[in-house]
Amino acid sequence: MKESNKGYIIWNWAPQLLILSHPAIGGIVTNYGWNFILESLNAGLPMVTWPVFTDQFYNEKLEADVLKIGVPIGSKENIFWTSIGMHAVVKREEIAKAVMLLMGKEEESKEIRRRARNISDAGK
Repeated sequence: MKESNKGYIIWNWAPQLLILSHPAIGGIVTNYGWNFILESLNAGLPMVTWPVFTDQFYNEKLEADVLKIGVPIGSKENIFWTSIGMHAVVKREEIAKAVMLLMGKEEESKEIRRRARNISDAGK
């Protein structure tokens, strides 16, 4: 970063809502913790869902199946928190497919992003 003079490292607290509200951010990949869902919805961002354990799988169902503002990557196994990192949960192809759907130009992609913005507007 020093050589290219590009990028930014945040060492301590990060202004997450400010970052999520930046126009360059079109969507996020999240493990679906509830606080991050609320922050993403506040910013009107659609999400690629990557639940790992506990309530995250229920949160994914709400966002992807009910509100239809999330794209699941296929993570189906509830992993005990001390075992995270020991299992390959999803493959890179699944992640790429979900990101392409979320950020694509197809009508389904546009609808996902539109619904996320509408929920944000309604909340505000």
